[in-house]
Amino acid sequence: MTAPHPAAKTTINDKAKAAFSFQDYSPRGGIDGVQIVDLKRFNDDGGAITELGRLTAGMHAQLPGFECKQVNYSEMEPGAVKAYHMHHRQTDVWYVPPSDKLLLVLHDCRKGSPTEGKTMRFVLGDGKDRLVRIPPGVAHGTSNIGQRTGRIIYMVDVQFSPTPGECDEGRLPWDFLGAEIWDVVKG
Repeated sequence: MTAPHPAAKTTINDKAKAAFSFQDYSPRGGIDGVQIVDLKRFNDDGGAITELGRLTAGMHAQLPGFECKQVNYSEMEPGAVKAYHMHHRQTDVWYVPPSDKLLLVLHDCRKGSPTEGKTMRFVLGDGKDRLVRIPPGVAHGTSNIGQRTGRIIYMVDVQFSPTPGECDEGRLPWDFLGAEIWDVVKG
């Protein structure tokens, strides 16, 4: 059998044609105020270091206007979904180590925002070092799609208080955007 010429277009059957689509690799628009910062990882023969940020009087050099008031550490078991959290005043800045793999879903709930109702869905960790800034009013949740315990180190600009009236930690149901948002894309 002779191989087809590379420029020749193959005809596919009707069943396959009806189900066929091209994957969209174009950059997706973001949510207003969400910032992703690629970080540098420094390796040597003994290990690696990633600088999460330089703070001067609590102000983060790579995140203009963000003053760090508290740093937290969280763990998630494989397959766990933690969603959705939302704040009225607090900005979160998340870091997931490159050895972990978490699916992050963001949804803009801010009335009147230029990106109101927009959803972002992407993986954190998975070989990359980066920070994600999540502004107040943007619902955020995560699923551990990795094979081991996932970790999040996050900075906030409002200190946590469990006292009613002071607490800024609110919740939306895990399936607020539909249960399928948490499915790993197949195909």
